[in-house]
Amino acid sequence: FLGPNGAGKTTTQRVLLDVIRPTKGQAFIFGKDCQKEGVAIRQRVGYLPGELSLYANMKAQEFFEMIDALWGNQGDKAYRDLLCERLNLDADRKIREFSRGNKQKVGVVAAFMHKPDLLILDEPTSGLDPLVQQSVLEIVREAKADGRTVFFSSHILPEVQAVCDRVGIIREGELVATQRIEDLVRQQFKRVRLDFVT
Repeated sequence: FLGPNGAGKTTTQRVLLDVIRPTKGQAFIFGKDCQKEGVAIRQRVGYLPGELSLYANMKAQEFFEMIDALWGNQGDKAYRDLLCERLNLDADRKIREFSRGNKQKVGVVAAFMHKPDLLILDEPTSGLDPLVQQSVLEIVREAKADGRTVFFSSHILPEVQAVCDRVGIIREGELVATQRIEDLVRQQFKRVRLDFVT
C-alpha cells in the first residue's frame, strides 16, 4: 500500500482492524465483515502499527508472553526466539531501556511470532538501521513464501519493490491505482525542468 504521508494508509488499516469505524461503506477480510466479525478476523492477523505503544515497565519477553496469552498460548517460542536473534533484540531488557529502533523490533516480533494468515504492517522498517531493515524485509519475504498474505504499507518505493507482488496507490484518501509491481516499475517517469525569469 503505497502513498505519501497523510494519504490514508494508516486510516485504511485501522478500518480493516475495526480500530476505527468507516463513515460509509464496508470492509471485509477473509470474507468476513470487519465491523461485525472483527474478533474472529483479529485471531488470524498480525499487526504492526505505525505508532507503536508498549508497556515501558515490562521486559520484551514479558510483553511477548502477554501477546501469546491473548492468542491463547498458540505461539512457537523457538520461532519467537529466532526472530529476536535475527533482529539482534535482547528480550530480557525492560522496554523503557530500548531505543526507538529496538521498540520497533519488539513490534515486528509481536506481529510475526504467531505466523498469522495475514500480516498488516504499517511502515515496519521505520526507525531501523539499514541492516535490520534488510532483515525485516527478509522475514516479510519468508512469510510470503510460506503462503501468508502481507499487507505492507510504505511511502518508500524501493522497499515495496523488494517485497511486494502488487501495489495499491492511495492519494488523499482515494485508491488511485492497483497494479503488479513490475508494471509500476516499467512505467517511464519523465523529469521536467522549469526555468523562471526571476
